[in-house]
Amino acid sequence: MATVTAPRDPSGAKEPATVLECQDVSIRFGGLVALSGFNLTLQQGEIVGLIGPNGAGKTTVFNLITGIYRPTEGDIRLFGRSIVGLRPHRITQMGVARTFQNIRLFGNMTVLDNVRTAFHSRTRTGVLAALLRTRGYHAEEHALTRRALELLDILGLSHRAGALARNLPYGEQRRLEIARALATAPVLLLLDEPAAGMNPQESRELRDLIAEIHRRFGLTILLIEHHMDVVMSVCHRVVVLDYGRSIAAGTPDEVRRNPAVIAAYLGEEN
Repeated sequence: MATVTAPRDPSGAKEPATVLECQDVSIRFGGLVALSGFNLTLQQGEIVGLIGPNGAGKTTVFNLITGIYRPTEGDIRLFGRSIVGLRPHRITQMGVARTFQNIRLFGNMTVLDNVRTAFHSRTRTGVLAALLRTRGYHAEEHALTRRALELLDILGLSHRAGALARNLPYGEQRRLEIARALATAPVLLLLDEPAAGMNPQESRELRDLIAEIHRRFGLTILLIEHHMDVVMSVCHRVVVLDYGRSIAAGTPDEVRRNPAVIAAYLGEEN
């Protein structure tokens, strides 16, 4: 079973930097309260699992962090700065990347171009340079291609670089989506059920991949996942949602034994 250790803060400080803070966050859709008084703090280098039954509000948390939704109440802060009200592309530029529960690739583009497209959120040359095909534009494009191929190699997809994304097997499409997220140079990576639809072997390989990405890139990772073997082996902490409220938080062992968590998943009698 793969295990991971949170890296030390590279600054040498005793306490790692706080990457993300969700402070008393609530959101309502008409009369429906999708999330109520949600609090979460992520420290630099942590892998934190966000679990709960279907409809508990987990993906809503991701949509709030990435600016797709705006909270009705509360604040969300990235490195101490409120990101409430910012557009999703601006939050991406600040270092937040995500994958989706339902894979969202450019199916008719090659694997390489899917990753190259994500790198363009960090390019310096503008539209005019692209139109004029300047020396700087060509140099940057060559650099992007090299970096994209490096990412594909890390994700075990270099042999698929020229294939159309829609022709990849399901597990490789999941890896490609992670590669595309990494191409935006995030400091915080949000993974929304990356093992969904995978067989046990594929989910074990994904678990090892998450641990490797964490080790190699030193990212802070927030993970939504229903495969408990992945969550319990790769996460440092776990937060449990039920009906839009946080009902437990702690180490994987603490959460596994928590009566409220057992009741949420199995029912009171069990």
